[in-house]
Amino acid sequence: MDRTSLLKTWLPGLALVLLAFLMPTPAHARSEPLYFALEVRRDGRLIAQPKLLGQSGRTLRAERRRPGALAPDYRLVLTPRGEGDGFQLQLDLSLPEGEGHSQLALLHGQERKLQLGRVPGELEVSLLLMKVDSPEFRALMRLTEEKPGTVQSVSSSI
Repeated sequence: MDRTSLLKTWLPGLALVLLAFLMPTPAHARSEPLYFALEVRRDGRLIAQPKLLGQSGRTLRAERRRPGALAPDYRLVLTPRGEGDGFQLQLDLSLPEGEGHSQLALLHGQERKLQLGRVPGELEVSLLLMKVDSPEFRALMRLTEEKPGTVQSVSSSI
């Protein structure tokens, strides 16, 4: 086999492999940094307010445990994956009193309220999802920054 016939045989295959590496990755397969802001309420009372950074395509786990406690106050597992312009999200929440599970679709910047308890209001989660590299996320972070010389809280007693 001479060099010309070898090139004719291998060149189309090599071109396909290179093309596969150079093509943009579909949105659902891309890994994007994400911000999650949650509020967990049990019987209307706020019990948790985690703010988390994660990544699409990767499971995010968080728990709050008091020092010396054997069991956590709550355990949260979020599994986001990109799908088109939005995200599919699986949420699992465990509390000492029970558990909740939900699967939902969210767009960037969208906030949703989920009822995870047996009756409405028993266990409620509010969830906001944002892409980290977005103007909306940067604006939200600027709103929460402390500015030098400003008073954050004032208390007085007479």
